[in-house]
Amino acid sequence: MDPLDRIDELIAMVEQARSVPMSRNNCMVDRGEMIAALDEMRAELPADLRRAAALLDERDKIMEAGKREADRIISEGEAEHARLVSVNEITVSAEHEGARIIAEARAEAQRLREEVDDYVDTALANFEQFLTRALASIERGRDKMHALREIGTFGGDEAERPLPF
Repeated sequence: MDPLDRIDELIAMVEQARSVPMSRNNCMVDRGEMIAALDEMRAELPADLRRAAALLDERDKIMEAGKREADRIISEGEAEHARLVSVNEITVSAEHEGARIIAEARAEAQRLREEVDDYVDTALANFEQFLTRALASIERGRDKMHALREIGTFGGDEAERPLPF
Protein backbone atom coordinates (compact mmCIF):
# COMPACT_ATOMS: atom_id res chain seq x y z
CA MET A 1 0.00 0.00 0.00
CA ASP A 2 1.20 3.48 -0.81
CA PRO A 3 2.47 5.27 2.33
CA LEU A 4 0.20 8.23 1.58
CA ASP A 5 -2.79 5.86 1.54
CA ARG A 6 -1.56 4.40 4.82
CA ILE A 7 -1.41 7.90 6.32
CA ASP A 8 -4.94 8.59 5.10
CA GLU A 9 -6.01 5.32 6.72
CA LEU A 10 -4.43 6.35 10.04
CA ILE A 11 -6.09 9.76 9.91
CA ALA A 12 -9.45 8.13 9.21
CA MET A 13 -8.87 5.74 12.12
CA VAL A 14 -8.29 8.68 14.48
CA GLU A 15 -11.20 10.68 13.03
CA GLN A 16 -13.58 7.74 13.51
CA ALA A 17 -12.37 6.94 17.01
CA ARG A 18 -14.75 7.40 19.93
CA SER A 19 -14.35 10.61 21.87
CA VAL A 20 -13.13 10.51 25.44
CA PRO A 21 -15.90 11.61 27.80
CA MET A 22 -15.65 15.25 28.83
CA SER A 23 -13.03 15.96 26.19
CA ARG A 24 -13.42 17.68 22.88
CA ASN A 25 -10.00 16.84 21.34
CA ASN A 26 -9.15 13.45 22.79
CA CYS A 27 -10.30 10.10 21.48
CA MET A 28 -9.75 6.41 22.08
CA VAL A 29 -7.86 4.44 19.45
CA ASP A 30 -7.02 0.76 19.54
CA ARG A 31 -3.33 0.91 20.45
CA GLY A 32 -2.48 -2.43 18.84
CA GLU A 33 -4.21 -1.51 15.61
CA MET A 34 -2.49 1.90 15.49
CA ILE A 35 0.94 0.43 16.25
CA ALA A 36 0.45 -2.30 13.63
CA ALA A 37 -0.49 0.29 11.02
CA LEU A 38 2.52 2.46 11.92
CA ASP A 39 4.82 -0.59 11.79
CA GLU A 40 3.53 -1.44 8.31
CA MET A 41 4.15 2.11 7.17
CA ARG A 42 7.67 2.00 8.63
CA ALA A 43 8.31 -1.23 6.72
CA GLU A 44 7.20 0.43 3.46
CA LEU A 45 9.43 3.50 3.82
CA PRO A 46 12.70 1.67 2.95
CA ALA A 47 11.22 0.89 -0.47
CA ASP A 48 10.69 4.61 -1.03
CA LEU A 49 14.21 5.30 0.14
CA ARG A 50 15.50 2.67 -2.31
CA ARG A 51 13.55 4.43 -5.06
CA ALA A 52 15.27 7.70 -4.16
CA ALA A 53 18.67 5.97 -4.28
CA ALA A 54 17.73 4.48 -7.65
CA LEU A 55 16.87 7.97 -8.89
CA LEU A 56 20.27 9.20 -7.78
CA ASP A 57 21.95 6.24 -9.54
CA GLU A 58 19.90 6.98 -12.66
CA ARG A 59 20.98 10.61 -12.48
CA ASP A 60 24.63 9.57 -12.23
CA LYS A 61 24.27 7.25 -15.23
CA ILE A 62 22.56 9.96 -17.28
CA MET A 63 25.25 12.45 -16.30
CA GLU A 64 27.99 9.96 -17.19
CA ALA A 65 26.34 9.22 -20.55
CA GLY A 66 26.03 12.96 -21.17
CA LYS A 67 29.67 13.46 -20.26
CA ARG A 68 30.75 10.65 -22.59
CA GLU A 69 28.61 12.13 -25.36
CA ALA A 70 30.03 15.58 -24.71
CA ASP A 71 33.58 14.18 -24.70
CA ARG A 72 32.86 12.35 -27.97
CA ILE A 73 31.44 15.50 -29.53
CA ILE A 74 34.39 17.53 -28.28
CA SER A 75 36.84 14.91 -29.59
CA GLU A 76 35.12 14.93 -32.95
CA GLY A 77 35.19 18.70 -32.95
CA GLU A 78 38.86 18.79 -32.07
CA ALA A 79 39.67 16.14 -34.68
CA GLU A 80 37.70 18.07 -37.28
CA HIS A 81 39.43 21.23 -36.16
CA ALA A 82 42.89 19.65 -36.49
CA ARG A 83 42.04 18.25 -39.94
CA LEU A 84 40.84 21.60 -41.17
CA VAL A 85 43.85 23.44 -39.76
CA SER A 86 46.22 21.15 -41.69
CA VAL A 87 44.84 22.41 -44.97
CA ASN A 88 46.51 25.80 -45.63
CA GLU A 89 43.75 27.26 -47.82
CA ILE A 90 41.09 26.93 -45.13
CA THR A 91 43.12 27.40 -41.98
CA VAL A 92 41.19 30.43 -40.73
CA SER A 93 37.85 28.88 -41.61
CA ALA A 94 38.80 25.61 -39.91
CA GLU A 95 39.75 27.32 -36.68
CA HIS A 96 36.42 29.09 -36.53
CA GLU A 97 34.47 25.94 -37.35
CA GLY A 98 36.38 23.85 -34.82
CA ALA A 99 35.85 26.44 -32.12
CA ARG A 100 32.15 26.58 -32.98
CA ILE A 101 31.81 22.80 -32.76
CA ILE A 102 33.63 22.71 -29.42
CA ALA A 103 31.51 25.57 -28.06
CA GLU A 104 28.37 23.88 -29.33
CA ALA A 105 29.43 20.58 -27.73
CA ARG A 106 30.18 22.27 -24.43
CA ALA A 107 26.88 24.13 -24.52
CA GLU A 108 25.03 20.89 -25.28
CA ALA A 109 26.88 19.10 -22.47
CA GLN A 110 26.00 21.91 -20.07
CA ARG A 111 22.37 21.84 -21.19
CA LEU A 112 22.24 18.08 -20.62
CA ARG A 113 23.77 18.46 -17.16
CA GLU A 114 21.26 21.15 -16.23
CA GLU A 115 18.37 19.10 -17.57
CA VAL A 116 19.43 16.05 -15.55
CA ASP A 117 19.98 18.15 -12.43
CA ASP A 118 16.52 19.72 -12.79
CA TYR A 119 14.91 16.30 -13.24
CA VAL A 120 16.64 14.80 -10.22
CA ASP A 121 16.01 17.91 -8.11
CA THR A 122 12.29 17.76 -8.91
CA ALA A 123 12.14 14.05 -8.11
CA LEU A 124 13.99 14.56 -4.83
CA ALA A 125 11.83 17.56 -3.92
CA ASN A 126 8.70 15.48 -4.46
CA PHE A 127 10.14 12.69 -2.36
CA GLU A 128 11.15 15.21 0.33
CA GLN A 129 7.57 16.53 0.43
CA PHE A 130 6.26 12.99 0.74
CA LEU A 131 8.65 12.21 3.58
CA THR A 132 7.83 15.49 5.32
CA ARG A 133 4.12 14.73 5.17
CA ALA A 134 4.75 11.17 6.33
CA LEU A 135 6.89 12.32 9.25
CA ALA A 136 4.32 14.96 10.22
CA SER A 137 1.58 12.35 10.14
CA ILE A 138 3.66 9.94 12.19
CA GLU A 139 4.42 12.70 14.70
CA ARG A 140 0.70 13.53 14.98
CA GLY A 141 -0.07 9.85 15.45
CA ARG A 142 2.57 9.51 18.12
CA ASP A 143 1.33 12.65 19.87
CA LYS A 144 -2.20 11.28 19.86
CA MET A 145 -0.94 7.91 21.05
CA HIS A 146 0.95 9.60 23.91
CA ALA A 147 -2.13 11.64 24.75
CA LEU A 148 -4.21 8.48 24.78
CA ARG A 149 -1.64 6.76 26.93
CA GLU A 150 -1.82 9.61 29.43
CA ILE A 151 -5.59 9.47 29.40
CA GLY A 152 -5.35 5.74 29.98
CA THR A 153 -3.25 6.34 33.14
CA PHE A 154 -5.89 8.73 34.46
CA GLY A 155 -7.67 6.77 37.13
CA GLY A 156 -6.82 5.21 40.44
CA ASP A 157 -6.53 7.93 43.10
CA GLU A 158 -7.82 10.54 40.69
CA ALA A 159 -11.19 8.77 40.42
CA GLU A 160 -11.73 9.02 44.14
CA ARG A 161 -11.25 12.81 44.27
CA PRO A 162 -14.30 15.05 43.88
CA LEU A 163 -14.59 16.99 40.65
CA PRO A 164 -13.21 20.58 40.83
CA PHE A 165 -16.53 22.31 40.14
